[in-house]
Amino acid sequence: MSRHRARVILAALTLAASASLGQAQTPDPNAYPTPYHEVPNWAKLPSGRNFGQVIGVYPAADGTHIWVFERCGNRYCNDSSIAPIDEFDASGKLVKSFGAGLFVFPHGLSLDRQGNIWVTDADIKDGKGNQVWKLSATTGKVLMTLGKKGVAGSGPDEFDKPCDVAVAKDGSIFVADGHGKNDRIVKLSADGKFIKAWGKHGSGPGEFATPHKLAIDSQGRLFVADRENNRLQIFDQDGKFLAEWRQFGKPSGIYIDKHDKMYVADSESNPETNPGFRRGIRIGNAKTGKVMAFIPDPNPPHPGTGVGTGSFPEGIAADAAGNVYGGETTEKALVKWSK
Repeated sequence: MSRHRARVILAALTLAASASLGQAQTPDPNAYPTPYHEVPNWAKLPSGRNFGQVIGVYPAADGTHIWVFERCGNRYCNDSSIAPIDEFDASGKLVKSFGAGLFVFPHGLSLDRQGNIWVTDADIKDGKGNQVWKLSATTGKVLMTLGKKGVAGSGPDEFDKPCDVAVAKDGSIFVADGHGKNDRIVKLSADGKFIKAWGKHGSGPGEFATPHKLAIDSQGRLFVADRENNRLQIFDQDGKFLAEWRQFGKPSGIYIDKHDKMYVADSESNPETNPGFRRGIRIGNAKTGKVMAFIPDPNPPHPGTGVGTGSFPEGIAADAAGNVYGGETTEKALVKWSK
């Protein structure tokens, strides 16, 4: 075989492999259309109440209401009587709140197929925290807790600052145990029994540096926002590594709708941590990995400093109509974008 033909074949194989991972993208990761506009002052809280750090956002079972997990008007909830789990209707009106007194440091939020709410508490204070909770969306009643209350560990019934939780179609529970020392994914049965865990700190396939958010696509694949490694990692539900995608930036949050439209919140990219990527929300296809739209941060970090004005959302979700919602921690805000 000639050297020229060998180079042609190698180039073709490389391109095919790149496309299979969804990485055949524009050279500029910020050069995508922005077919959205911000809806000012959408969320309406009662007089005298303000948002704390808004960390979790997720659509309700009806596809129009939005659930929010925020840090009790501040950064922590351990000394607050404010209920941090809020439901807003399509107009932005607060419908209900619950969960007061349960949490230290609200973090992950998702719903299962029955409409139950799942949240994580990612710190310890006064004998509380480091747990995963299942609550009724109707009454706010606690239906299940996972992890040892107020204990940090790596055992089968322990977590160390769990970031997020996702529930599969069959009820299997996946926890991103990522803000402490574990850097792992934990799988449990529908009744909360430990099945397995995978991952350790590192940058190789199946290793993590702050697995921050989880989502499951229509094929049942588990997407992990491996934030400090500037990538999404994709696994089957037994923990088999399938792919990594870097075209969505430095992901803090990820949401995948029933049509496999994927929304990824990059709240931390700057010229030092992820050169070439701007903070913002990248919207794409979970089947192909193709990025289709980008909502840029209007206040990006200043070149050479990594410091910007505020932050961009970590929590991210979309309703059935395709409106996008972001939970901001530094700005303590819930933001809506419409097409």
